[in-house]
Amino acid sequence: MRSGPVLIGFNGTPAAERALREAGELLAPRRALVVVVMEAGRVFAATLGPLMMANIPVTETEVRTAMEYEEETLQLARRLAEKGAAMAQEAGFDAQGLVVADDVSVPDTLLRLAEERDAPVIVLGAQRHGTLSELLMGSTERDVLQRADRPVLVVREGETKVG
Repeated sequence: MRSGPVLIGFNGTPAAERALREAGELLAPRRALVVVVMEAGRVFAATLGPLMMANIPVTETEVRTAMEYEEETLQLARRLAEKGAAMAQEAGFDAQGLVVADDVSVPDTLLRLAEERDAPVIVLGAQRHGTLSELLMGSTERDVLQRADRPVLVVREGETKVG
């Protein structure tokens, strides 16, 4: 039996929130790690990329602005991880949040963390993606499911029962 925390991929969507609550009903009380993954440098590149593609010289002010946007995004991710950890605690987990800025894909990061932390299960929320949502799921969920060497709990976005 793996001895690490339940690994919960969290992005703040209704699907991720529902997955976290459902996982609490099934798996708590256990330790949990609520992970928010950022692709390192993505905001910076998105800010300056169009200028560079058009061969427009980038000024120091534009670089500074791009760095500020990247830092703001990191701060938002930290707040999101804190929110997810608080929700996980409400769901019965002994939880902490973690932000990972990585230069690989979100599935790669989640799978690496699951291995490093000896996670017994990976929890993900799956958002609906249109009329074929019954058959399709997002690429992150699909990639983790296909490649994971441990159980993966994928909870679809849906209506939350009240009462």
